[in-house]
Amino acid sequence: MKRRTFLQQSTLAGAGLLLTNSRVFSANNFPGQYPVVRTPADKRNFTSEAVEKAIKEFQANVKQPELAWLFENCFPNTLDTTVFHSTQNGRPETYVITGDIDAMWLRDSSAQVYPYLAFMMQDKKLQQLIAGVINKQTACILKDPFANAFYNDPTKKSEWEKDHTDMKPGVHERKWEIDSLCYPIRLAYRYWKLSGDTAPFDAQWQQAVKSIYTTFRDQQRKNGNGSYKFQRTTPHATDTRPMHGYGYPVNPVGLICSAFRPSDDATVFSFLIPSNFFAVVSLRQAAEMFTAIVKDTATAAQFNALASEVEKALQQYAVVDHKKYGKVYAYEVNGFGSFNLMDDANVPSLLGMPYLGAVKTSDPIYQNTRKLVLSADNPFFFKGTAGEGIGGPHVGQDMIWPMGIIMRGLTSTNDAEIKECIQMLQKTHAGTGFMHESFYKDDPKKFSRSWFAWANTLFGEFLWKTYKEKKQLLA
Repeated sequence: MKRRTFLQQSTLAGAGLLLTNSRVFSANNFPGQYPVVRTPADKRNFTSEAVEKAIKEFQANVKQPELAWLFENCFPNTLDTTVFHSTQNGRPETYVITGDIDAMWLRDSSAQVYPYLAFMMQDKKLQQLIAGVINKQTACILKDPFANAFYNDPTKKSEWEKDHTDMKPGVHERKWEIDSLCYPIRLAYRYWKLSGDTAPFDAQWQQAVKSIYTTFRDQQRKNGNGSYKFQRTTPHATDTRPMHGYGYPVNPVGLICSAFRPSDDATVFSFLIPSNFFAVVSLRQAAEMFTAIVKDTATAAQFNALASEVEKALQQYAVVDHKKYGKVYAYEVNGFGSFNLMDDANVPSLLGMPYLGAVKTSDPIYQNTRKLVLSADNPFFFKGTAGEGIGGPHVGQDMIWPMGIIMRGLTSTNDAEIKECIQMLQKTHAGTGFMHESFYKDDPKKFSRSWFAWANTLFGEFLWKTYKEKKQLLA
């Protein structure tokens, strides 16, 4: 992913949005308080009647005008600005960009539309849009299961075409990340569970999921370094891999190597623990789908066997005894005994594992880990006058990611903590009405990425969940 420059003002031209001092409109029936920053209706890429109904319901029942304004801006941002829906050969197909980059990340595209699944049964057009995302992801995985991001044009050459890896036309970036293959399964599984529709899960989808299994097996590295290597000519150490592109050695203990993190930064030790937990969940979901939909119990058994192997290895190698917190999950390990104690805001993270169904919130090791990663003992936990939260090396020192604050709230069982997270996000959008990739701990006007749809939609999911379950926290 491209490196970000910091923005000081609230002009959001890339998203078709503009704040000015001279034009202040009434928004959400609160005259004169908040400018209209959402893309005008006639310029939106897609409009869902069910999502619009949810926005009106939220506005009618949440009496905090700023939260009502933020929900209207953020929750539909993926639909408003980043989806391109069409029909190809009689099948829906949906290309989803991240915001300010014209490329489709398997991770981001899944995460961006996932919160809309809850509304699709009241909106068939929305269901078709999400089915189109599944179909597009299938084509991407079949093109290259090691790639993390793709173009809509299958012939387009990448700005990264000189990376030292097997780049193909139509691939934007080829950073191998376990979660890139987990997220499409998560989306497909939930789509199937809610709709019962099996149309997207044809022979091509089945082939794509089988290639996910093959890729995971390859990256257990039981027979040498495996099929993937990556290096980039760059001054940024987190954008390339040592040891001729294979990364530092690992002991093949059954865990799966991830060359890069969900942040698109290189791992230090290739056994990325949150992503391995995510892989266990995804493999079991795929097994259930192959059993129920495909009636292929043999392939399902292979998925389940790999899930059990990875799970057993996690029990043996993912847990570290910390002298202050007790047993905690490491962020990365190498199977030789080395480990990295930290967390990154990008999901899957250690903090976000319950959100993905990978561990229970009540898991005592998770609770110990949570205390660690939300403290100064996590080198990427930053605290300043504007707020506190987890960041990561992708943007740099003292830059807090709203996504990390959102995930803290989504995984919390403490009402005071949930409310604190919402209030912090209210105070740090820099007057723009949108979430950003990151903001400086002492000044939220210094932020990166004014148009980052994943963070926007995830914030909307957080607000909607709180509204449905603990509406009093929004008062």
